Amino acid sequence: MKELAGRLTALDPDAGAALRVIGYFDRLAESRAGLEALVRGAAVLSGCAARLVDAERRVRVRVEADGTRRDSESPVDPAWPAAALTPDGAPALWLERTAEAGHSVVDAVILERAAGVVRLVLDRTRGRLPADDPESVETLLDATAPEAARLHAARRLGLDPADPAARARAVAPADGRPRVLAAPRTPAEGRTRSVAAPRESGTSGLRPGSPAAHPDVDPLPAPAPSVPVRPGAGPPVERLGVGPAVPVLDLPRSWAAARTALRFTAEGSAQDPGPRVVYADELGGIALLAELVAPGAEPPPDVHDLETAAANAPWLLTTLHAVAATTSLRAAATEINVHHSTLQDRLTHAESLLGWPVRTPQGRLRLQLALTMRHLARP
Repeated sequence: MKELAGRLTALDPDAGAALRVIGYFDRLAESRAGLEALVRGAAVLSGCAARLVDAERRVRVRVEADGTRRDSESPVDPAWPAAALTPDGAPALWLERTAEAGHSVVDAVILERAAGVVRLVLDRTRGRLPADDPESVETLLDATAPEAARLHAARRLGLDPADPAARARAVAPADGRPRVLAAPRTPAEGRTRSVAAPRESGTSGLRPGSPAAHPDVDPLPAPAPSVPVRPGAGPPVERLGVGPAVPVLDLPRSWAAARTALRFTAEGSAQDPGPRVVYADELGGIALLAELVAPGAEPPPDVHDLETAAANAPWLLTTLHAVAATTSLRAAATEINVHHSTLQDRLTHAESLLGWPVRTPQGRLRLQLALTMRHLARP
């Protein structure tokens, strides 16, 4: 190969350089080199920075022309020469060379050979599993599974447990398989992908504080309290509890919190008003209520009174939820689209059915607790 490359160089420098590139990446493939070594080879051989971004497997590597790794979150330039990892796939490997600098035949060979070896490495180390591969997710969330098994499951899902900045969330659906969502490193990168729900106000009566941003795997925009929103998203088909963002090996803890958060969710209907999606890290001390009210057990007296009153007034639950989840009675009237005087009449009737006031601070807190415990008591 070296002799042939030397002869070709004398006749056609580009052809000789291209042949040396092929031999170089063939040797890296034989030695089972890692992704960083491959991107570094592309950068050094081309004389410009090289960048690998595989969104599906959550891989991001950038190496400068001098071989120094220096990752960047800046967007790629469509004018850069690029190569896909699969036929007809999206570009994933770039050489950061502008059109003004010129694109050579050697650049094309570097990209083609590097992308081919990168694909082999990713298939070998990350596999082609979807991000919600059920077996890997189950292993990763199982606190009793050996650490080696959970590490392997994390890598198969595209998570990097060796990265101290890597964070992920567990998601507990009411009906369906658990999910693991990789959290971006900074709020500016968006939120976790694949969970979304329409905007609603409050949780089940009690309104936990809304943090400035959740680092959430399609990004989720910042939610209203306990409810993530994606513009244009339709009504969700399930209730979801979302655990806190934690280091990858701490996901069993996030999973336990997600299951607790799921108990605070509601169907979002007239007979079960409230948020369909609740974040565990927004509950705060409210989460302690889950330890006091067992699912399927005899509900507390206030919940029993609430159910009895709702049986006599179909509008009652929606109205009381609006009162508990908004900042004023006028806001509650707007929320359920009734006149303020109509709301006052409804509350007078509701108070007679419940046996306690709901317009005083103490009565409103009692109402919030009753609405919340109603969800927690659900079998």
